[in-house]
Amino acid sequence: MILKDKLKDYRLLLASRSPRRQQLLDQCGLAYRLIDKYDVEEHYPPTLAAAKVPLFLAQLKSEAYPAPLTPNEILLTADTVVVLDGEVLGKPRDREDAVRMLGRLSGRRHTVVTGVTLRSAERMHTFSAESGVWFRPLTDEEIAYYLDAFRPYDKAGAYGIQEWIGYAAIERIDGSFYNVMGLPIQKVYVELEKFLA
Repeated sequence: MILKDKLKDYRLLLASRSPRRQQLLDQCGLAYRLIDKYDVEEHYPPTLAAAKVPLFLAQLKSEAYPAPLTPNEILLTADTVVVLDGEVLGKPRDREDAVRMLGRLSGRRHTVVTGVTLRSAERMHTFSAESGVWFRPLTDEEIAYYLDAFRPYDKAGAYGIQEWIGYAAIERIDGSFYNVMGLPIQKVYVELEKFLA
């Protein structure tokens, strides 16, 4: 029995407003219910290693969910960060911050890490995926064009791989493309199967 059929007895709850995550679950054929937005103060210990931050935040989002889960519900929470030189590049505060981030990523390799938490009424499982991404050098004009045309202020590292910049500037990826989009859907699929076993 394939996963979509196994999930028929369950309700997969997605705690994310990201249209990319919704698209990936849709295209993988996994039925889910988008839950109402709830308040989570996204903070993490300053001493936490950058690669562990999305794991911490995915679990934090899961534990902050205000309603008790019924026996047939599975809550999926996720967080994606861009890591450069051991530093987390989150969502840019404004255009100036986005210019600074893309300038730092230009001509370099960085790592995209997504943490995912699956939680039921009885248990919780958190895992992550990492992808290496190489940007070719970007000109100031290219950065300005991308920011003005696509306004990627809701994206970690100030870019979306599925947009113009992914086609024009990303030379290579080591790991899951979909992880860079915001959800390592193949790993989610496999981990969901294990979670239901």
